[in-house]
Amino acid sequence: MKFKRWIIPQSGTDAALTLMDAGYPRLVSAVLAGRGVHTAEEAAAFLEEEQRLPHAPLLMKDMDKAVERVSQAITRGERIAVFGDYDVDGITATCLLTDYLQGRGANVVRYIPRRIEDGYGLGKEPIRSLAAQGVSLIVTVDCGITGVEETAFAKTLGVDLVITDHHECKDELPDAVAVVDPHRPDCPYPFKQLAGVGVALKLVLALGGKDREDALFARYCTLAAIGTVADVMRMHDENRTIVRRGLENIAHTDFLGLNALLREIGLADKSVSSTQIGFVLAPRINAAGRMGAAELAADLLLTDDEAEAEALAHQLCELNRERQSVEQEIFAHALEQIETFASDERSALVLSSREWHQGVVGIVASRLAEKFSCPSFMIHLYDDMGKGSCRSFGTFNLFAALEACSDLLVAFGGHELAAGFTIREENIPAFRKRMNQYVRAHWSKEPPVSSLEVDVAIDRPAFLTLEEADALEMLEPYGAGNSRPVFFLGGATVVSMQSVGQNKHLKLRLSKGQHQFDAIFFSATPETCGVEEGQRVDAAFHLQVNEFRANRTLQLQIIDLRGALAPSGREESALALCAAFTAGATIPARDAVRLLPSREQFVNLWHTLERVVGERTLEDDEMPLLRRLCAAVGGAEPFLRTVFCLHVFAERGLVDIAREGGLLRLRLTARGKKANLDDCPYVRTLHEMLDRPGKGGSYDDNGTI
Repeated sequence: MKFKRWIIPQSGTDAALTLMDAGYPRLVSAVLAGRGVHTAEEAAAFLEEEQRLPHAPLLMKDMDKAVERVSQAITRGERIAVFGDYDVDGITATCLLTDYLQGRGANVVRYIPRRIEDGYGLGKEPIRSLAAQGVSLIVTVDCGITGVEETAFAKTLGVDLVITDHHECKDELPDAVAVVDPHRPDCPYPFKQLAGVGVALKLVLALGGKDREDALFARYCTLAAIGTVADVMRMHDENRTIVRRGLENIAHTDFLGLNALLREIGLADKSVSSTQIGFVLAPRINAAGRMGAAELAADLLLTDDEAEAEALAHQLCELNRERQSVEQEIFAHALEQIETFASDERSALVLSSREWHQGVVGIVASRLAEKFSCPSFMIHLYDDMGKGSCRSFGTFNLFAALEACSDLLVAFGGHELAAGFTIREENIPAFRKRMNQYVRAHWSKEPPVSSLEVDVAIDRPAFLTLEEADALEMLEPYGAGNSRPVFFLGGATVVSMQSVGQNKHLKLRLSKGQHQFDAIFFSATPETCGVEEGQRVDAAFHLQVNEFRANRTLQLQIIDLRGALAPSGREESALALCAAFTAGATIPARDAVRLLPSREQFVNLWHTLERVVGERTLEDDEMPLLRRLCAAVGGAEPFLRTVFCLHVFAERGLVDIAREGGLLRLRLTARGKKANLDDCPYVRTLHEMLDRPGKGGSYDDNGTI
């Protein structure tokens, strides 16, 4: 299992039925009801398709000052620099504003910092360089809100700054001509969750004026949608309108480079979803920034040459493949390091190397935090210093943790879930020790576990249809606050499985009752998926339509698989029979025959327990654990007799058994102690019923009777 805990809601709520009565499809109704939408009026308000942005851009504090200064620079022919960030939000914002200013005939240059050489945000050296090129106005996008010193430095060079950003503000704002950020405490703008590219879009709409607002939004909504999805902004209010309009327009975009990129990744002339933007398109743009070539992505989005667009799109995809290869190498190296860690060094993973690419360590930190369910700190070493990226897990506050270790750090910044820091190499061992102590102190009761929140439990597989999958498009666009729905199907059987995609992914066929479903499990193999053919499983999945050669079929995109927690009818009968018999109930002779294990089955189970439990306490979900044990027992009636053997071992004092919340705990209490199994009243009663004398003897650590 990828997720330790699955949070599954009850099915068939009254709210879902109310929405179905109002005409909404079954699964759409169930998802909306689970997310707090309980009436037809609320559903209509959530699903309505706004074509225009409801809030006037001039409501933002300082937007009027920004418009005045930029307009003045255009009129005077001043040289304007658009200064962006190197992630997808920053790149799309840079291109959006640059394209608009070029269209107005402005003398404009763009500047995107290099991730490794320049670092994040405004810097004095880039400002000095731009001033030397004759720039008298710098307009920032997706950065600059903390650039107090840099803004003051620019003034000494005669360079004005207009800052547009969407990050949280500190107590002191830069003394710029205009500071446009909806997070300013004194900003009355009603929607605070715009991406950096969303704020840049608002600046362009304000510059264009009310009469051109619709035309400008139509041109730039796709760039704004890509940046908004990539920056994982909350998908409601204006963001929902931006992304929905952007998805509608992406096939008709005027940006040649974006068209070329869509062709390169196989999405041209197709309906593009927010999921495809987030997992297919945006990573290729982001790869440029991570690999120190953000300008390449900007060149692609702004080119007006078809041949150049094709070449740049191909180059960008090659760069993404290089990023993936580097990421895999770093991840594998990190796993090797973790193997060498003591147990008290695994509450927080602090890893370092001179071989790691600084632009990629943040992605690996995220993967490690998810895999090991703990905060992860990845440090790129250079000279005697280290540059670190870290990612949180659960609700752990990374920023507070870094503050607690600030005496060991040269610098740090970020927020609760993701942060960066600089540390001297000699301080890394002390940092590792203290951070692990800090994490354990804050998780003193019980560390959080990876959790999967299910939207809808499917109680009838007949509800999973192509029509219902198509209807889910009503819920688009997906993103933070409106995630792609997760469905649950319990007690399905794995009919078949095979590796596909150069053995990187797993194709399955699942059945439940009379229904069978095709499924795909990305980044899984038969060896790593944790289940086998013929096994009963629980499946958590996205529902999607697979299109191949004009043929549309239903497909489950597996998120996670586990052994079915609920017993099958046969297993339930076995559990009931054992419970009744050991409680003193009289059973028919035919059931006594089924119940009584062979000597070999007793021996097999004991050896299995010695191997998998040993001297520790084994805890797992009850049904999957029992199934694994019975697979080792073999013989006739393996599940029924495994359960009975455990009853016998417990009665003889060989095993402690406890059940709690669906979990089964096993602990061997008398390894090596002889116990006469025929003295067990359960076994003796069965022998008497079947008129079989006990064989005598005892069960010892060699498995002999």
